[in-house]
Amino acid sequence: MRAIWNGTVIAESDDTVVVEGNHYFPADSVRHDVLRPSATHTICPWKGTASYYSIEVDGQVNTDAAWYYPDTLPAADSIKGRVAFWKGVTVERG
Repeated sequence: MRAIWNGTVIAESDDTVVVEGNHYFPADSVRHDVLRPSATHTICPWKGTASYYSIEVDGQVNTDAAWYYPDTLPAADSIKGRVAFWKGVTVERG
């Protein structure tokens, strides 16, 4: 699977975990050079507290377009530390 935004591959891996229709990529398969930490956090009642990244490519920023769960609740251990995308990031087969 590949995550693409603004014509740039942000993440690529054969080892994604799909939860609620979202592909969660291993952290080491994500280009951290285009991620910018965000102060945004949301709470899921069964996954835990999500943290966000904005994506910056060629001077354009996609705010809070990636999220991850640094610490998950037990039911979501399979996605702990993995990164998922939305807000115009295309996830497709590589």
